[in-house]
Amino acid sequence: MLAFGRTVAVAGALAAQLLAASPAEAAGCDGMAGQEQMRIELLFGRSLPGDGRISSAAWREFLAQSVTPAFPDGLTVLDGHGQWRNASGVIGHEPSTVVLIIAPRADDLLARLEAIRTAYKTKFHQESVGLVMAPVCASF
Repeated sequence: MLAFGRTVAVAGALAAQLLAASPAEAAGCDGMAGQEQMRIELLFGRSLPGDGRISSAAWREFLAQSVTPAFPDGLTVLDGHGQWRNASGVIGHEPSTVVLIIAPRADDLLARLEAIRTAYKTKFHQESVGLVMAPVCASF
């Protein structure tokens, strides 16, 4: 996704704050048979510079090589249609993929997410990969 730069910087700072909060402050599983976890959404644009598209095969390969090893306990992949406003004010559209991960807080969580984002931007010549994080109470 090509115009998430400012949003991603803010999301990264917020994510660091969320990870620093105590689990009780974060999600509060009062009365629910669950555990405090982090809900993570990674937002991947599927357009390539020059009007190309990232193929399903290339996406599956990236998922298997870069995302799954970082979060082997599970994740969900959703296809979507992204929209953003670029620096000149023009609204752009592209196919997108959202990866939803529920994971425990960990000292290396942000580092694993940043490695995925960097790998995708490098491999597919993207300006950014969106990141959204929030504390939740989860039960599986």
